[in-house]
Amino acid sequence: MEVTINGTKHQLSASLNISSLLSLLAIEGEAVIVEINEKIVKKDFWQTTFIKDDDVIELVSLVGGG
Repeated sequence: MEVTINGTKHQLSASLNISSLLSLLAIEGEAVIVEINEKIVKKDFWQTTFIKDDDVIELVSLVGGG
């Protein structure tokens, strides 16, 4: 299955939920915003929202600093 993550095409071998995708990409979930096909997915739904073929995913990490 092919998806686009932050503008780059990626091949996934299986359908994953958002939490599994973030784990696969070694991204910590606490400070991340996930958007699939131009819709933000709340963290409460990461376990039940599965990635589908041709999805366009944007992952935005929040960074604090001063």
